[in-house]
Amino acid sequence: MAQLQHSVDLLVVGSGAGAMTAALRAAHAGLDVLIVEKAAKYGGTSATSGGGLWIPSNHLMPSVGIEDSREKALTYLKQLCGDDVARENLEAFVDHGPRMLKWLEQHSEVRYMAMEHYADYYQELDGAAPGGRSIDPFPYQAQKLGDDFLNLQDNHVQTKVMGMMGYTNIEGAILLSKSPGWFKLVLKLAWEYFSDIPGRLKSRKSRRLTMGNALIGRLRRSLLDKQVPLWLNSPARKLLVEDGRVCGAVIERDGETVEVRAKAVVLGSGGFEHSQELREQYLPQPTRADWSSASPTNTGDMLLAGLDVGAATHLMDEAWWGPSITLPGEDRSRQLFTERSMPGCIMVNKAGKRFFNESVAYTTAVQAMQKQGNTPAYVIFDSRYKREYPFGPLLPDGMHLNWLQPPRFKQILTKADSIHGLADSLGVDSASLSQTVERFNQFAAQGKDEDFNRGENAYDLLYGDVRISPNPCLAPIKEGPFYAMEVYPGDIGTKGGLLTNASAQVLNKEGEVIEGLYAIGNTVASVTGRYYPGAGATLGPAMTFGFVAAEHIAREAPSP
Repeated sequence: MAQLQHSVDLLVVGSGAGAMTAALRAAHAGLDVLIVEKAAKYGGTSATSGGGLWIPSNHLMPSVGIEDSREKALTYLKQLCGDDVARENLEAFVDHGPRMLKWLEQHSEVRYMAMEHYADYYQELDGAAPGGRSIDPFPYQAQKLGDDFLNLQDNHVQTKVMGMMGYTNIEGAILLSKSPGWFKLVLKLAWEYFSDIPGRLKSRKSRRLTMGNALIGRLRRSLLDKQVPLWLNSPARKLLVEDGRVCGAVIERDGETVEVRAKAVVLGSGGFEHSQELREQYLPQPTRADWSSASPTNTGDMLLAGLDVGAATHLMDEAWWGPSITLPGEDRSRQLFTERSMPGCIMVNKAGKRFFNESVAYTTAVQAMQKQGNTPAYVIFDSRYKREYPFGPLLPDGMHLNWLQPPRFKQILTKADSIHGLADSLGVDSASLSQTVERFNQFAAQGKDEDFNRGENAYDLLYGDVRISPNPCLAPIKEGPFYAMEVYPGDIGTKGGLLTNASAQVLNKEGEVIEGLYAIGNTVASVTGRYYPGAGATLGPAMTFGFVAAEHIAREAPSP
């Protein structure tokens, strides 16, 4: 059978937030755009994420009384990135990020709110902001998508109450910290979910889209308005090259091979986190694909396609790390973004010792876990903690709702009547764990963590409990029975990949541009280097460089 052919101005591989932003900006510039997606549903890991963006100097910051500047942002980023990221790439992100956000709010359905108290992750560094750089998408009504809503990748299960009700990042902070009004918020979310009778008759999936679903839903509606086609179940198999220039890709669609010719190609198809082979080749060991909470279809296809055409790579040993737990029956891990930070919970290694501040950012937590002797680690907490706070799929015991959970979730914790008994069950040094808990309890009583300074900066306090004093991040572990669970050095995606310049053009091993080829998001080496500057630092740069790539293509891509 003859190979089918299709021609467009721009081919976008992947349907996450960065890819959709590139497609939307290009469509507004008058280009004929096609999006192809490997999976059966669109949105990728962006749809399952928190949906937040980290955009320094964004136009929403003044609304919450926070001032920012280009100089402050670059000072902060340069300390984190060192020599790992080209200066011009950092400047491109800081300069174009605010412009991208404002353009989207003026030309699409995308709407964001500033998060006043969501501090940058490294508060000790010059240029760190106490809040405002991280922004949260407004909820969106799925009815505006029509039947296309059914093709939207669902939220990650851990971003929904009991697997049903979504919440925004701001609402989540209120619920987890038991801030004033938290119970009324629970009732409000439940009412909105269960009173949507037409929605409940169709599925359990909430039609109040939040977090990553809100962002992707808004972008998808905007693309539908511009009549940009999106092919699902259509993996890209290889790039087409003529006279040294990328001019399209070979796509599999409906059992047929389609040669899509294009002026330019943007790769935005995620990282290689679910390829065990690539993880073993590049990432620190031990490593397992099921420790990742990213989309299971992210297997590095376009990384390999880029390598086939001579692309250079960078930061291949890095990921957007996060402490993870795995649950039976789920196709990806859950991240302990908040649980380890709530008062009355610690993490220890096999020797029964704490080895870091449990309230630090998730990437920093795993960097501590990757040191010798700290993998696996164990979360330790008591009955007071379990009664007051959620853990993984389990709601606080005080809500008396865990009887509704699937039976497999009720056995995820190791339980014992004493710390000694818990240590024996885990195979952890018993005397050492008892000493660790006793010492931590002393810190909780005095309100100061003399070992790791937990609860002493704005980020630590984000997931403290405002009812606990003198330190909202510290509470004793003393009320039996006691609980534990094994924790792994997981991730929400890899962050090493193809090397790009400030225009998102892919570079070869000589540092020269591969004409016609652009890449963004987790397909590329991250503009934030080896660190995670703040919430939304995955999607913020992905969307910014998608926007930058589209404008560059519209200006410079030649006619076929």
